[in-house]
Amino acid sequence: MEPAMTIADENAAIDLGAEFRDSHIQEVLDKVERELIGLKPIKTRIRETAALLLVDRVRKRLGLSAGAPSLHMCFTGNPGTGKTTVALRMAEILHRLGYIRRPEVVSVTRDDLVGQYIGHTAPKTKEVLKKAMGGVLFIDEAYYLYKPENERDYGQESIEILLQVMENNRDDLVVILAGYKDRMERFFQSNPGMASRIAHHLEFPDYTPEELLAIAKLMLQQQQYCLSDEAEKTFLDYVRKRMRLPHFANARSVRNALDRARLRQANRLFESASAHLTKTDLMLLEPADILASRVFDQEETDIG
Repeated sequence: MEPAMTIADENAAIDLGAEFRDSHIQEVLDKVERELIGLKPIKTRIRETAALLLVDRVRKRLGLSAGAPSLHMCFTGNPGTGKTTVALRMAEILHRLGYIRRPEVVSVTRDDLVGQYIGHTAPKTKEVLKKAMGGVLFIDEAYYLYKPENERDYGQESIEILLQVMENNRDDLVVILAGYKDRMERFFQSNPGMASRIAHHLEFPDYTPEELLAIAKLMLQQQQYCLSDEAEKTFLDYVRKRMRLPHFANARSVRNALDRARLRQANRLFESASAHLTKTDLMLLEPADILASRVFDQEETDIG
């Protein structure tokens, strides 16, 4: 039984600033700032959630807790908007505040949870849950678990197991569901039990062309490459055109484009057969390395 609080206890000053510093959460928030361009609403929600959990931890220590908070989350948005990165950083925050035992994220899709025949799904789902216990389970495109049009589909069995664990083990496992917003909304409408267990909803906006250019420069910096001044303008033009084509995936598409630009740069340097290449030559991407993309052909069937 918790000891009764005295008047002195109730009036004791609480230094939340010191609590914040001792938790080392700021290190994680700084990492989010470095890793993610833009996404101001998401960064604000991360900080708000961290503050809520920090206050909850202090309240619990003073006997004011009303029970373990529900930490299950839903991340919605298009591909390449940072959902997986935020899940990783959220796991760090939850671990540093003592809400999970391990700052680890187990990322899965339907194929990791649902079996192909009777008796196969339960063991698969339970094995994943066992692996994720004590940390965060990240289920990408979670709506694919539910396929009502297929009477022989076993996704519902996996959902029922997940629901039970999310309720009974919520002090030892955080589940994050992710996917397109409209499909996740339909999924929750068809599975109200799942919707009732999700306390935090974060919507990830698409990046602007300028933000995608900043992301590209950050990616290149990490690989010790850079864009020339003219290549920056060309790449921004590329991004604007690419955003209008099918299957655009924000930062993921930017990464793919840079990989292809590096291939073209290497081929350009090789064909030049110059014996006087400098370190800068090996680092610098020029407009020609980007203009070779089929995106500039304006053919909507081409996305290379």
